[in-house]
Formats: sequence, structure tokens, C-alpha cells
Amino acid sequence: MSEETPRRRITADDLYNIAYVEDPQVSPDGRWIAYVHLTVDRVENTYKRNIWLAPTDGGKPVQVTRSGKDSQPRWSPDGATLAFVSARNEKPQIYLLPVSAPGGEPRPLTSMPNGASDPDWSPDGTRIAFLAAMNAEERAKEDRGEKDEPPADSFEAKQRKERREHEEQQRWDPRPVWRIPYRQGTSYRDDRYAQVYVIATAEDAEDREPRRLTDIDADHQPPKWTPDGEYLLTARTVDPERDEPWRWTSLYRIRVEDGETEQLTGEGFADYAPLPSPDGQWIAYARIPVERMAEAQPRLALLPAGGGEPRDLTLEFDRAPEVFRWAPDSRSLIFTAGNWGDVEVYRVGVGSAAVERIIAGRMEVQFMHVGQGGGVAFAASTPEAPPELFWKAPDADEPQQLTRVNAEFLSQVFVQETHELRFTGPSGVELQGWYILPVGYEEGQKVPLAFNVHGGPHVMWSPATRSMWHEWQFHAARGYAVFFMNPRGSYGYGQAFASELHAAWGDVAFEDLMAGVDALLELGFVDEERMAVTGGSYGGYMTAWIVGHTDRFKSAVTQRGVYNLISFYGTSDVPMLVTNEYDAEPWEDPDLLWKHSPLAYAHNIKTPLLIIHSENDFRVPIEQGEQLFAFVRRATDTPVKMVRFPRDGHELSRSGEPKHRVRRLTEMIEWFDKYVGVEPPEE
Repeated sequence: MSEETPRRRITADDLYNIAYVEDPQVSPDGRWIAYVHLTVDRVENTYKRNIWLAPTDGGKPVQVTRSGKDSQPRWSPDGATLAFVSARNEKPQIYLLPVSAPGGEPRPLTSMPNGASDPDWSPDGTRIAFLAAMNAEERAKEDRGEKDEPPADSFEAKQRKERREHEEQQRWDPRPVWRIPYRQGTSYRDDRYAQVYVIATAEDAEDREPRRLTDIDADHQPPKWTPDGEYLLTARTVDPERDEPWRWTSLYRIRVEDGETEQLTGEGFADYAPLPSPDGQWIAYARIPVERMAEAQPRLALLPAGGGEPRDLTLEFDRAPEVFRWAPDSRSLIFTAGNWGDVEVYRVGVGSAAVERIIAGRMEVQFMHVGQGGGVAFAASTPEAPPELFWKAPDADEPQQLTRVNAEFLSQVFVQETHELRFTGPSGVELQGWYILPVGYEEGQKVPLAFNVHGGPHVMWSPATRSMWHEWQFHAARGYAVFFMNPRGSYGYGQAFASELHAAWGDVAFEDLMAGVDALLELGFVDEERMAVTGGSYGGYMTAWIVGHTDRFKSAVTQRGVYNLISFYGTSDVPMLVTNEYDAEPWEDPDLLWKHSPLAYAHNIKTPLLIIHSENDFRVPIEQGEQLFAFVRRATDTPVKMVRFPRDGHELSRSGEPKHRVRRLTEMIEWFDKYVGVEPPEE
């Protein structure tokens, strides 16, 4: 941008201008990082993902795929080939791309009828393990060696495709339900489960057919080869007949030769994400106590590969590990974790519980990978910018930024600074929040407030939170001071802090959130008579709770919220959330759950209320929003409106249809403006 071109305010439509970096993978020689470049396609109302390579010496990144439907890049052990997953031909399949010969075309490796994902190379590079969903009938047919004859021509291929689609539709009309959850994301679950397969990678391999190693009606987690190439590690539910299978997962070791499976961990914890050490001596994994699982922090644990008792590595650290990888020498694990509003990179030794922070800064690390030479590649957002790719060389003191996918966009717009605010809450504990002043703010002004409440309930917001960066900057561009914080119950401040919310979602967080608003008001720039509040999921719960208990806000937007804990239990895909958090099933203590439901106080709401919900939200079903709308509409004369988004689910604000995401932002800000009394700023 030239000096003559003035910067402009960020708009809702800038959603289409922001790019993202995902899933970095360091090449074996440490010279390249493969990563996924995500953009938003306005015309097609969708997202495009392509794979790029960034040289670790700081050179210009190179695009290597162009279908717009490519993800999960994984290097071969010799660094000559990239395996990746692509949905370029409808069903996602695994492809191989030669990178040692520039300009090479990707070759399809799999042609699984229901798609394939999560490739993992064998140590010698001759095979790839992957996941593919199959039901019992399809597995039995596969075991019998039955294969369909190839179609005679394209016309017959089209007819077969249409016939398969018709038969699949008829198979679920009507739809039987036999487990919980029976629907997730934005779709109903079927009878197919992710199985572990192995396939040869050579184009001229004698046996090119994939070989299935598992045969159980349970979803397996992505397989990982042991260094000797003899076994694969995975995790799955111990008992496929139990509801909410993720609560009962254990680690399993599968012998590649014959599929013989051995369970490695026992009861008491949900165990997941096994990762063998490079020397083959250890298995690192994450585990969560089954008791009070909804609020318990995950732990990084270590299991001797030859057998023995597991050992927690991060229990004393008292933070929740997220992404973790082995150091090349097998003597330590490198992991990301949230701590006081930042998600940074840490190291913990195999023989010690001491944790060392190795990459620090005001950032949120979302993806991380460790190279064979010890370098760390990661994608991170900051308060100033959406995610970019960074590389910390083995001998470097600080990481180097390798991409600038948002540089042009950022050069055109105002990005407001984020300021930290620490204060003491009513319970006597220190609390943390952040505020952003509106674009064009002048000292001494009194400005309206957009107060944001996070979901979870046990997540941690960062001033660099990827999913909120655009929204917060947009509110600031529209003339609002923005405030957000982490009340008790949030991760990032220790298990005791997270457990404070137990059986008291509304009461505890309400105290902290109102204390945060009061602390902000003491700074003198917020007009107390022009404040708006919003939040999604548990943040929607708290938004409805807040306006049911105070009239201090002039406008409220509640999104995909839980409003009735009793009916939520019976319709959500995570009923355990209620059981874990309140120590009761609905039939055991309905009065307790009603007392802690925002719907019980909806007749008190005087704040004009906009309710945003998605029709395919199976985490917090839309009946929650419908009840809140009906209660406020019938019990009060308060202005209330509900906006229903078709097709989208609980992830509307983060990965919903782009046009819906823009419309959501527009509906929200217009509702704020109308009842707070704000005129949109002139462009």
C-alpha cells in the first residue's frame, strides 16, 4: 500500500480477505515445511485448502497443490514424497506427490468407497497406515475378496453412483437410533466406523490392495507406526456398546503382520493420541480422568513400550497440554499449553516433571511439529495478526516468521492494540481480561462497550484467539470498546481454578464477569449506559443468565446457547456435560438443573435480546434457542428476535458457510447499534 492510500476500518466482509496457516510438517532434512494454506472463496461460499512448501531458510513459499481440497501433508522418511488427503474427486482419498521432481503430478494411492484419511508412513517408507470408515457388511464383503467389476463406461459409472446414493438414502429412511450420540457435527451418524488399514506405497508393488487390520464397530484414532515397523499404535473405546465412546478410550497396539491387537491401558482415564518415542522405548499419550471428565484438565503421560505403569508428566505443571511431539533424542517431549492467556511451547523431560518454556510470547499456537534435527515449526496468531507460519531452528534463540499470508490485508486496515487488564475478583483470586479501544478513539471519550463471553465452559480465551480476532477487531472498527476475559472455570490457570465452576455455572461466572466489567469501567472510557453483551455456547448460556439477573446492558446477543439443562441433556451429543458438572442425572434432581438454567429466569429479561442459532446444531440443539425465544416473547414485552441459520451447526462462527458467518456478524452489530444507540461510522 502506498503512503497516499489511507487505511480503512475492518468490515464484516473482511472475513473473505483473511487467510490461515494450518498443520505444518517439517521435512526429514529440515529444509522445508509443508503446510496447509486456507482461504475463503466468496463466490463459491466455501473454503479452499491447498498445500504449500516454505523453505526454512526464509525463502519464498511455493504452492504444490491446487485443487482447493487438500490437507494433512505428511513427508516420506526420505523426504522425496508427500502423502496428503484430497477430496478433489468427491470422497477424500490419500495421494502421493513427488517433491524431489518439481512439477510432478499427485498419484491417488487409495480408492476407498467411503474415503480415507490420516496417513502415516512406515519407517522404511514402503507402506502407509491410514483410517477408512466401513460398516460390518462392507468389512465382511472385503474379507471375502468380493470386488465390483469396473464400469464399462462413464455412463454406467454415473448410473452406479446414483444407485449407490439412492440405496444409501433408502437404508436410513426411516432412521433407527440405537446409541448416544446418534448425531454429531451437522449430520447423523451411520453404522460405519473408522478402521485401521495398511497399503503399499510403490506403484509397482506386488500387493497394491489395502489391508485392514481391525474389525470392530468402534472408531479408531489415527494410527502411528512404532520405530521398528512391526506395530501400529491407536486408541479406541474399550466397549463399543457404551454411550459417549470417547469417555472410555484406551490405547491399543496392533501387530501389522496379522492384526493381533493388545490393549495397553486400563480404566479410570480416557486415553488418546499415542505417540511412540523415536528410540522405541516409550509411548507418550494424553489422558483425562473419567471422574468429572468435563472439567478435568488433560495430562501428558508416559508408558514404557515394554509394559509397566503409566506416569503423568504434566500433573505438577497444572496446565492442559494440547499438541505434543517427541524431541529427536527421545529424552523429552515438546508440547503446547495455555497459560494466563497465551498458548506457548514447552518442554518436559522423560525423567523429570520440570517443565521449561521454549517458545514464549503473546500468541496462540494452534499447530506444532518438531523436525528430526530438533527445529520447531508452528502456526500461531497474535493480537496483531491472524495465523502465520513460524520456524525456530535448533540453534536459534527466537523463532522466525516464514509466511506473510495476511500482509497485504493488514496493510490496508486499522488493527487496534489489545490491552491486558488484571484485577481481583469477588472470591479474592486474580482474574485476567483484555480490552480493545475503538478505531479513532480520543482521550477523554466515553464509548459504548461490546462485552464478549467465551464458551466451553472450560476453554481459555487469548488476546490472539484465532476464531475471535476478526470479530473483536470488527466491533472495534464499528466504534465499540471490546472487553473479554477468563472467569473462574477457564483452563490456563490450573485445575482448581477450572473446578470452581462445578455445579454453579451461572453464579460463579456471573460474579467474575460483572467484576470484570466494573474493573473496566474504573478506567473511565466506557459509557455505562451504552453496553452490549454477547457470547456463544456456554457464552450464550452466560449471556442469557446475565440479562436474566441484571438490566445493566442495553443490548444482548446470545448465540447457540444452553438455556435449559434438562432438555439439553436429552438432545445434545454430550449429555455427560450435565452429569459431570452437576453430579446428577436429570431424573435425580430436576430442581437443581432448573435452578441453574437461564430459562428459569427468562421472564425477568428486560434487555432487548437477539437469539442466533443454527438448525443443524447437534451439540446445542436449536430447541434451546426456541425455548428461550418463546419464554421471552410470551412472558415479557422485551424486544426479542431469533435468527435461524439453515445447514450450519455449532461451529457456525468458526467454520460455517462464509455467507452465514458474515450475516451473523451483521445481525449482531445491527442489534447492538439499534438498542445501544450507535450510528455506524462513516467509511
